[in-house]
Amino acid sequence: MPVTRLNHAVLYVRELDRSLAFYRDLLGFEVLSELPNAAFLRAPGSTNDHDLGLFAIGSGAGSSEAGRTRVGLYHLAWEVDTLTELARFEQTLKAHGALVGASDHGTTKALYAHDPDGLEFEMSWLVPADRVADAQLPEGSFTLPLDLPREIERYGAQTRGGVGISDVFAP
Repeated sequence: MPVTRLNHAVLYVRELDRSLAFYRDLLGFEVLSELPNAAFLRAPGSTNDHDLGLFAIGSGAGSSEAGRTRVGLYHLAWEVDTLTELARFEQTLKAHGALVGASDHGTTKALYAHDPDGLEFEMSWLVPADRVADAQLPEGSFTLPLDLPREIERYGAQTRGGVGISDVFAP
């Protein structure tokens, strides 16, 4: 039986209230339930029981060394429906000092940011299936800097991303 999708992620964080405020107020997650040192959140429009679990382990916890001196998860990627939403997140993340990068991966337009504990995540818009052939990067390129205004002009601000994409990449 193959895996069909990621259902949720769980993060260890230093301070629950700080992380809740970030994921709720900046990224729009809905807080479903809170326990003394944990919370469960759902992304807008999701039908999952929860998409994100946060477990507080205290302000003295060290930073993640994943990718520097230890193996571990690099980042999670949250998908948005339109380039308008991606642009809104770009402004919000910049305003809060969380944005650390913006990349054009051809079929994916991505912002990279850090949460309050320095854990990296991606906000991405996927090119619709009927435009994938036109979205390829120049040969030998894997990533280019993201020019979000140019991509909005190219694809349209309200074009829904990822439509039909699973059919394009299906085995």
